[in-house]
Amino acid sequence: MFLDRDGTIIDEIGYLSDPEKISFYPGAIEAMKELQSAGYLLIVVTNQSGIGRGYFSEETAAAVNFSMLNKLREQGVVVSATYFCPHHPDAQCRCRKPDTLMAERATRDVGVDIGRSWMIGDTARDVIMGAASGLKTALVETGKVDKGDLPDGTFRIQDLPTAAAHILERKTV
Repeated sequence: MFLDRDGTIIDEIGYLSDPEKISFYPGAIEAMKELQSAGYLLIVVTNQSGIGRGYFSEETAAAVNFSMLNKLREQGVVVSATYFCPHHPDAQCRCRKPDTLMAERATRDVGVDIGRSWMIGDTARDVIMGAASGLKTALVETGKVDKGDLPDGTFRIQDLPTAAAHILERKTV
């Protein structure tokens, strides 16, 4: 299960650089627990262009991720891997969503079964990466307002808990 961070799991506040400002969406932790209990590995993939823009350092971004992972772990949620793209949107890198390098790395590092997994995100670039990687896709209506053109088969869903319920009802693990 691939999950975007900002706008999907935690509040989209724009260039989050302070671990104290992490705020989980209502029901997000419980949804992640349910997905984990159903056998899904949880993998966070996130663009962090604030690094490439010079707003904060990679160390700061890592501290935010570390804090989020600790808060999740305290609630019984284990994230198998976290990947982030530190580059500016103009950098033309392969790791920035909608490109697929983060999904490729997770497949290699964690052993994700792409054909049985999902990408849940709050932007078109999240679900485009998922579809291009062979994942089923769900777009949550939290986070960013601009949703863009979506790949065929993408489910538009209210939030992460609703997406988890949708996935688990279909028993697609």
